[in-house]
Amino acid sequence: MNYHAAALLAGREEAPLLAGLARMSRDNARTPVQWDASANAGFTTGTPWLAVNPNHDWLNAAAQADDPTSVLAHYRRLIRLRHELDVLADGDCLPLLEDDPQLWAYTRATPTDELLVVANCGREPREVDVPQWYGATLVLGNLPGTAPTYDGAVTLAGWDARIYRRTSG
Repeated sequence: MNYHAAALLAGREEAPLLAGLARMSRDNARTPVQWDASANAGFTTGTPWLAVNPNHDWLNAAAQADDPTSVLAHYRRLIRLRHELDVLADGDCLPLLEDDPQLWAYTRATPTDELLVVANCGREPREVDVPQWYGATLVLGNLPGTAPTYDGAVTLAGWDARIYRRTSG
């Protein structure tokens, strides 16, 4: 039984209950996983608790499975990278540009390996300049045409994310 039904059975009033759920629940920010273009996006043969997004006929995992430029392919590369680079799991994390609401930047470091992660979490291009990282090698980017090294200030397109690496030893 879901919380809403249980709370109603326990005698709670529905209007305040729904107001509280609207503030606290994540349900209004998610829909069932869109596996394919079939009924209910392949999520269930039953009736899902939340409605399936109408774009499931073209935006789904099956449609992205063989597309090397898809979000799914990018996540697969990120997962593979996490298995290949110990610094991602074991490295110390140091946040950078903490006061910038649009740019997300941090380093991960071990004594022999360092990563710089930079992401533009907005739609407008933004310049990033971390001089101590000049010459670092691009490990992964989510947009095509990214330069292979960090050679001075770079302009990140909207929703552009990159991981640069340098090793010592």
